[in-house]
Amino acid sequence: MERPCGLITASNTSVPLKSISVQVEVKGFVADVSATLEYKNEESSPLEAIFTFPMDSDSAVYNFQAMVDGKTIVAEIKEREQAKDNYDDAISSGQEAFLLMEDFDSSDIFTCRVGNLPPECSATVSFSLVQELPLEADGALRFTLPAVLNPRYTPAGTQGPRITHASAPVDKPLYTLDLEAHFHSPHGISRIQSNCQVTPVEFLSPDKTSAKLSLVNGHAFDRDVELLVYSENLHDPSAILEAGLTSAAAGTLMADPTVMVNLFPRFPENLPQGTVGEFVFLMDRSGSMGTSMSHGNPRSRIQCAKDTLLLLLKSLPMGCYFNIYGFGSHFTSFFPKSVEYSQSSMQEALAKVKDIGADMGGTEILQPLSAIYSTPCVSGRPRQLFVFTDGEVSNTKEVVAEVQRNAHNHRCFSFGIGEGASTALIKGIAKAANGSHEFITGEDRMEPKVLRTLRYALRPSGTGLTLSWDLPPRVETTLLSQLPPRLFDQQRTIVYAQLKGKIDPTLESGVTLKYLLGEQQVQAVTRFSLKPVECRSSPIHHLAAKAILGRLEQHPDRHSEEVRRRLVELSTQANVICSQTAFIAINRDVKQPVQGPLILRDVPLYAIHQGLRQPVMGQMCSFATQAAYCQVSEEWEEETYVGCMMYDSGPLDAYTTPATPTAPEESPALRLIALQNADGSWAPDSGVESLLGLDPEQLRQGLPQEDIDQTLWITLLAVIWLHAFAADTKDEWDLLVNKSLSWVKAGAGLDLAEWVKAGNQLLNTSVLPETLGL
Repeated sequence: MERPCGLITASNTSVPLKSISVQVEVKGFVADVSATLEYKNEESSPLEAIFTFPMDSDSAVYNFQAMVDGKTIVAEIKEREQAKDNYDDAISSGQEAFLLMEDFDSSDIFTCRVGNLPPECSATVSFSLVQELPLEADGALRFTLPAVLNPRYTPAGTQGPRITHASAPVDKPLYTLDLEAHFHSPHGISRIQSNCQVTPVEFLSPDKTSAKLSLVNGHAFDRDVELLVYSENLHDPSAILEAGLTSAAAGTLMADPTVMVNLFPRFPENLPQGTVGEFVFLMDRSGSMGTSMSHGNPRSRIQCAKDTLLLLLKSLPMGCYFNIYGFGSHFTSFFPKSVEYSQSSMQEALAKVKDIGADMGGTEILQPLSAIYSTPCVSGRPRQLFVFTDGEVSNTKEVVAEVQRNAHNHRCFSFGIGEGASTALIKGIAKAANGSHEFITGEDRMEPKVLRTLRYALRPSGTGLTLSWDLPPRVETTLLSQLPPRLFDQQRTIVYAQLKGKIDPTLESGVTLKYLLGEQQVQAVTRFSLKPVECRSSPIHHLAAKAILGRLEQHPDRHSEEVRRRLVELSTQANVICSQTAFIAINRDVKQPVQGPLILRDVPLYAIHQGLRQPVMGQMCSFATQAAYCQVSEEWEEETYVGCMMYDSGPLDAYTTPATPTAPEESPALRLIALQNADGSWAPDSGVESLLGLDPEQLRQGLPQEDIDQTLWITLLAVIWLHAFAADTKDEWDLLVNKSLSWVKAGAGLDLAEWVKAGNQLLNTSVLPETLGL
């Protein structure tokens, strides 16, 4: 028998959440988001509703309020335990109460509780947040409204639920979503794209500096809502000063002006390759990796990962060391320790890649990470760790802490695969070990994002970062967010600083970024006006507060009373929620206390499953023959079963994973790349000729000279073919082709322009020698 999650009574009735309305305002790199949730109790008894939902881990939630019977109740932010006690007291005395909390173990999960909602009564709750928007490689700012909270796997032996949710189909959505977005850019907006059906973009000014759009009516809550905003000059460094709040206490973060500095370094193209290092690839092989990438991308996550591993193995430089780990409920590695990259080790690894499947059960990432860190690094080879996962774990903070403890001996690059990947996990481990992160969602291809990151890892990075300020006399700065230990080429970094002193708004100021690129000292100056912008919601201040809170949450002594005190103090001053605080609103004007037994309802959150709209649901069955996996709230004294599920014993993912999507036919380019040797060459008689559409006689007649080395010739032809017929995926094979061209140049020792001309005639192409760097 199926029942909704959060089952308290045998009554299997409709969910009280009726609609969600979202307003988005994008200014520069910042999105200000307000969401309103409408509840209605259609039952005959008073009700408590629980809604658990995902949010970007870097979001700063700064406002929470409720409206009951036409009256708005603005929530207070209080220490977490005190807020919970106030909520419980209000509920037990018959008052209506509302509570918003961040998950204690993962900063990208929030829970909203609506208590003592009388029969046939409605209530709305609203919350507001600000977040930094990521900048994509093609210059777009990406805004994402998550519609899915993937099952979070909890390893055996740790506290918390085995699973929090599972999926079951329904005929129609139980609540609706409306979204309207406004965009502002001083340099003009060129276009806005979405993965969902939206209204035509309406420009609100002749210079196209502002625009708006909305979701079409009847939007199905079956995927993340993504908006890509293309504007001019987004890659230019910038700084914006925001005024402090006159109502804030003097000397606090919110009282003084705060500046947001966007750093965007551009390194020279001709930089030499950095030190050849050790590359460790950690691949999620849990059952959930067998699902399709997204609604618009039918390829399975594991197949995309296998194709990406092929490209990575072909792109590694000679002389490096590497190893590949797979993990699920347990973990394996291709080699006992990292091995030197060679033709034989590459071929052995490729043979094992073919056998990779989404067949290793749950998602226990901590064990393989600990095993990797316990293996000594290769002397003289800086370790670079690439982590691929759909991010479905519940012990996020424990995983991030493990990465942070070992940050001194490696860099970590992380990739969140599919919609619903945990932003707290993916961003957290990358930030903890001085790397970068990417999310692969919607119709994104995994391969170009991963290969771009490998390119960053192979190139020198900026180190020894410092900021210096050009300010008027008697004006001082305090850096609020830490500078990263490293800068990567064309990767944005945002820092916040507070200004103290008397500021003349008619003046201009400047900030200078200095760093080392190899042995070269580099500096970049950004000028900005000292006239602060006025903004009702103080987004820059709230984001600065979130940056400080995030750093304290990862402090080595984060469990100490002193760090906890600082978290609560800053959170309440800035009105930004953290793991140690919560928003609490109580309707104290109830004329008559709510009477009757309180029913608990857990609101399903839609999950994506085989292209169907599905709320998160649970199943109940016999305890005698089933293994039980329940979420038991550790926050409350009583046990609150949120998503109770009973399953036959066995690997969790076997029950939650749909049939593996049909893999599309392998592309000719990928088949050609699979035949490349580790040194970048292609060997004759390896099947390359047929992929190029040539027979042996054509190859012989097309030789530019009689004594040419056949391997050199076939390698050059393969390179020309890729440039001519696979140019749309160049960012996926650019590194391995550069390796091929270096090998060709070293072997030929001649002007290769005539060779390229002959190759073009043979392949009926027109690739220029300069395109190949020849």
